[in-house]
Amino acid sequence: MDNKMTLGQWVLTIFLSGIPCVGLILLIIWAAGDGGGYTARKTFSQAFLIVMIAIYVLSFIMGMVSGMAGYMVGGSSASMIFF
Repeated sequence: MDNKMTLGQWVLTIFLSGIPCVGLILLIIWAAGDGGGYTARKTFSQAFLIVMIAIYVLSFIMGMVSGMAGYMVGGSSASMIFF
């Protein structure tokens, strides 16, 4: 098999990886397996998963920091609604 992916295969790979639950499952399968027979797809999946994890971790940290800052400035917003 030729180990090069066509333009259509790349478009399909990127489209499928953008679907929320299905994309995550496919990326994990492609990253852990043989990438559907393509080393480029396997490498792309591994890189995409690393970037996704980094974004989720940074988002979590920024959410915690902004939540703590909001709490320190004026208390929690939930307590301000009820009182």
